[in-house]
Amino acid sequence: MNKKYIQKYPLVWQKDDLYLEIFCSIPNIATGIVLTTDDSKFVIDPGDGILRDLNKNFSKEDILDFSDVFISHGHHDHVGGVWSFLTYLFVMKRTNPLNIYFPEGCKEIISIHKAFTEVYAAELTYRINLSQIDSAVKIKIGEITVEPFEVIHKEHGESGDAEFVPSLGYKFNYAKKSICYGGDTAYCKNLVEMAKGSDLAIIEAGAENEDDDMHMTIEQAVKIGKTAKEFFLVHVPE
Repeated sequence: MNKKYIQKYPLVWQKDDLYLEIFCSIPNIATGIVLTTDDSKFVIDPGDGILRDLNKNFSKEDILDFSDVFISHGHHDHVGGVWSFLTYLFVMKRTNPLNIYFPEGCKEIISIHKAFTEVYAAELTYRINLSQIDSAVKIKIGEITVEPFEVIHKEHGESGDAEFVPSLGYKFNYAKKSICYGGDTAYCKNLVEMAKGSDLAIIEAGAENEDDDMHMTIEQAVKIGKTAKEFFLVHVPE
């Protein structure tokens, strides 16, 4: 593995009031990303540790203002912090609804939500809106337009064969600037198209070699990243 591309987290990118921070993105461990503007606060792939990282950088009032969560897919290193985040909002007496967007068929988010609402149903102070989405839907939140796009990710099923996982990347457009986040994916046309010309592309590079059909190699990821104005490589094995 090329040590040049092993990232030192957090990674921070900002243009005017468009701010993005990647707390970490470590395969099989955790991912955690926030995107904010003066008027919007999003969490993207809240893996394990997201609550700790948010509390390092944001006040309680700021955390309660996060309105939307975007999930790329249901693997534990991308959703492991969902329960703690939801619980914190409850303990801090959030009242505004929270919107969670996730790929259609992502059973992990459905299961977490079901269990969480069963535990706290009698006391929950805020509404959780689940939105199963696909690439046909554009999401408008204030001045931000979010474009989901299908990517290619797999896991080993019970038979041992690789099976497709419901997975999305997201392109966030705001004030003539754009951030493309591919999530976990093998090399795919949709990511190539969405990353091209973006102000920032966040590209995973989790494959050790090109025989891995679940992730991209560093070489593949860099090739895509260079089509954007700037790029971060993430999910690089340590």
